Order: sequence, then C-alpha cells, then structure tokens
Amino acid sequence: MKLSKVDLSSLLAIAHSDGYLQLLLDRGDELEFLEIPAPIQAYEGLQELNEIIAETHALAFEEEPIAMLPVSSTMAAAVGYDRDECILQVEFQNGAIYQYSGVEPETWEDLHATDSIGKFFNDEIKGRYECDRIDNTDGYCY
Repeated sequence: MKLSKVDLSSLLAIAHSDGYLQLLLDRGDELEFLEIPAPIQAYEGLQELNEIIAETHALAFEEEPIAMLPVSSTMAAAVGYDRDECILQVEFQNGAIYQYSGVEPETWEDLHATDSIGKFFNDEIKGRYECDRIDNTDGYCY
C-alpha cells in the first residue's frame, strides 16, 4: 500500500448531487466551485474523515462561519446550512445575509435541489422560520 499526504485545508464545503461530488474551495482571493463525478460513498467518506479529524484535534472551540455555496438565482447569491444547529444562511443579491433557525435538513436538501431558489424560498422559508440579519444590526427579515 502506498500512502500519500493530503492537504484539504482549502476545502470549505462538500455536497453530492446527481452523481457528482461538489467541492467549494478557498483559492485565497476567490472561491472555486468544482464538480467531480463520484459515487455517494465518496461524499460519505469525506464526511467520515472530517469527523475523525475533528475528534483528534480537540482544540479550543471557535465558531466556524457557515460555508456558503454560490447559487444561480436572481434572489440569492449564495446559500449555506449548519446541519448541527439547523441554521440556513442566505446571502441575498443585495448583499444582506440572514440566518433562519430551525430549518430541517430535509428543507435544506429540497432548497439545494430546487430549480428555483427564489420560488422555494418564498414558498417554504420566508415567514416560516425565525431569522436574524447577521451582516448588519439594522434590518428586517425577508
């Protein structure tokens, strides 16, 4: 068996959809979104690896920002989800960033898979979940 050293420090988020492993990479001055053909097991393996690494490096707790995935939408520029806290984060095209509390994982998965982020947001998120604007203290919930 040959072992290779792997540096995944620029990997911000992963997802799997329609037979593709989706990766969000931090390239320093920009984010890069890649899709690689891969079975769901590749996604599950990376999640398991992340859990193993997290357990071995019990460092002081520091809140991590929610990794955002760029989306093609006239309403939103990016969306992200914290599965542990059930928080949906939406960055709107106008730059406002809101977090919606109590959003079920299934709702996130449906949002992530929809053809129309704006329609899904208006039908399933807006007005149904408690929200906070996090980029500015002044503002109302969408």
